[in-house]
Amino acid sequence: MRRKRAHFLRCIFVTGFSVLISQTQLRAETKTIDERVAEFGAKVDSRLAPIFHEKKIAYPPRRIALLGFKNEKQLEVWAGGEHGKLKFIRAYPVLAASGTAGPKLREGDKQVPEGFYKIASLNPNSRFHLALRVDYPNDFDRAHAKEDHREKLGGDIMIHGNHVSTGCLAMGDEAAEDLFVLAAKTGIANIRVIFSPVDFRSGAGVENTRKMPAWTLQLYEQLKSELAKFQQK
Repeated sequence: MRRKRAHFLRCIFVTGFSVLISQTQLRAETKTIDERVAEFGAKVDSRLAPIFHEKKIAYPPRRIALLGFKNEKQLEVWAGGEHGKLKFIRAYPVLAASGTAGPKLREGDKQVPEGFYKIASLNPNSRFHLALRVDYPNDFDRAHAKEDHREKLGGDIMIHGNHVSTGCLAMGDEAAEDLFVLAAKTGIANIRVIFSPVDFRSGAGVENTRKMPAWTLQLYEQLKSELAKFQQK
């Protein structure tokens, strides 16, 4: 006898107890990126569009840069047109980010990466509300890991909601909605991500670099040079 799909039950074990959930219910919990944009878009537009209008930048923008500062626990959003300099839009507090100054070197070190990244994908069904996946490890990370004879670099570094994190940036749910919708409307191919141990623009430095790989100093000089291009007026 053919079972109706809506009545097909799957057994899931939760803390020692089995719970029966229909296949239809399971599917209902999964949403697409477009569905999430439709769900949160109006609220996000009401928060962000006025800021873009004030900055005289089209919304959604053609390009975005996300600057994450580990010491300051802050994520800045910069945006602009296809050409020219990007303008500062706003900053979000990072509610949680584990680790200390220094690049991520291996799986389980709980470090937020440092360097220049892209957004690899968007996760509309993250267990931390919504998430933007960073492309760590990138080519730079893999090349230096090979030189250092390091393996198991880790991954799944996210900018996500909620307020807990291990190697990711936890932004809170409202900020995650802003970033997710903005990224979806702009296109992830048009987003740069820069993670820095400190905001070098303030003149701050990093202590105890002797415990870090030698190439870290060169990376920090590159970060200083690139961050100098992002100046609020």
